[in-house]
Amino acid sequence: MTTMWIVRSLGGSLLPLFLDNNIVSIGWCSSTSFSNLSRDDIKKIMEKEYPQKLKAIPVWSSICDSFVNKMKKDDYVLTYDTSLRVYHLGQITGDYKFNIKFEDPHTRAVKWFDKVISRDLISNETKNSLGASQTIFKLTSEQKDEILKLYENKNVKQKEESTIIEDNIEFSNTLLENAKENLKDAINNLSPDDMEELVKEILNAMGYIAERTKKGADRGVDVFASKDGLGLEDPRIFAEVKHRKGQMSSQDIRTFTGGRNPNDKCLYISTGGFSKDAHYEAERSNIPLKLIDIDDLANLLSLHYDNFSAEGKSLIPLKKVYIPIAK
Repeated sequence: MTTMWIVRSLGGSLLPLFLDNNIVSIGWCSSTSFSNLSRDDIKKIMEKEYPQKLKAIPVWSSICDSFVNKMKKDDYVLTYDTSLRVYHLGQITGDYKFNIKFEDPHTRAVKWFDKVISRDLISNETKNSLGASQTIFKLTSEQKDEILKLYENKNVKQKEESTIIEDNIEFSNTLLENAKENLKDAINNLSPDDMEELVKEILNAMGYIAERTKKGADRGVDVFASKDGLGLEDPRIFAEVKHRKGQMSSQDIRTFTGGRNPNDKCLYISTGGFSKDAHYEAERSNIPLKLIDIDDLANLLSLHYDNFSAEGKSLIPLKKVYIPIAK
């Protein structure tokens, strides 16, 4: 029976490597090949490389052992795009290989499928499991079946959210990861108008005086901010807010920056993310421009939430919770 594995892409940073090269990899574990090594062998190598992290070595060596020895050809692999909030599904086609042409050399070949699975379609119980903090872990057969049915566009009954009862460091990390994704879920569920309000609140909380523009005459600007609120003092910030699933293109970026002055500071916020060409267009823009995806938006919200107005906090009510973290 085939197994389905989660392989994390380090917050999405390894995702282009995975998809462009048809692989999955783990880059943090060691600079030594693990070919034909047992878990105990891997553990000994890691103890030599990380003598200051001896407490973590048993967990790390178990993760690497799963990648090297327990994953099999034809097993399914799932990895998450934190920006677009979708899961990429593929199937393992090769054995473990230490490939020095990659910066992250511990690899397995993967055939990535042509469709992605939206996080919004996954049951709450499975979402909680997918938020576990380990770099690599195995899904239950029920969770695997749910993912495969979603990929095949079959109806899947949504389960009630499970109660979390464990109390340990590992699960604290899981809670933290789930909290980040749940925050993005809450942002994604806002209406377009509320999304503009959220951007306005963030800018106000950062010390600017921000206002939404009137519809119909904004010339591609949804929120304007400045230090004095009049636009007479620099910086003058012009923000375009797109709340939709699709990625913004390079043409969208050019359209937005086309009417701006060289001294204007521009923000382009898109909960659907940006294409590679859009990022390239922003990098070579003559106008100061920052692209903000849903990951960035969630981070800004977390960072400045305490300074929100009462109306702003009502958009997404949050509660601060303290959890233990690994030392």
